[in-house]
Amino acid sequence: MKSPRIIAVGSTRLPKLNAVREAVASCALLLDPSACFDVLGYEVQSGVADTPVSRTELMRGARQRAEAIIAALSAAPSQPSDFFIGVEGGLDVIDEPNSRRVFLESWAYVTNGRTGHFGCSGSIELPEALAAEVLDHGTDLSVAIDSFAGAVGIRDGKGAWGVLSSNLISRQDSFRLAVIAAFAPFYNLRMYSAAAAATK
Repeated sequence: MKSPRIIAVGSTRLPKLNAVREAVASCALLLDPSACFDVLGYEVQSGVADTPVSRTELMRGARQRAEAIIAALSAAPSQPSDFFIGVEGGLDVIDEPNSRRVFLESWAYVTNGRTGHFGCSGSIELPEALAAEVLDHGTDLSVAIDSFAGAVGIRDGKGAWGVLSSNLISRQDSFRLAVIAAFAPFYNLRMYSAAAAATK
């Protein structure tokens, strides 16, 4: 019988939780072939804006979500968690001469409480009209994308990723990739350890 291991996620939104479940299913045998993993969601604050507008802010939000779970669970008796995950979606703005390019990105931070690592989904470029609504007029991306797509509650489904990619990439897909990438130093420890040793 496989031993249970707990993964605590700093969100209760289904696209994020399902993304983590899919990511963990992909790398579970590499993480620990003798274990079964249970993903639990917790409502915590990221400490950043609802729509982060820089890579730095996205990474900070993901990390602070994971750290907030650690703090919350340490203050209340519960089943010990093996990993803590924060995921954050938002914008990264690249300034060019006389213009800007704005990209939607999803970031993840995975920690075992001692060491932690980041992963990113990749990027998809926003149309300038949508970027301007968020950056220049202060509209939250979830509200802006609903307005642009003529729908309600998009972020709880396909998300802005789905709208922009004609459903070839969903919000859940983007978070899944970010989590798999953030887990890499844990499930591919031999490679990361060898790389660290080679630089000494």
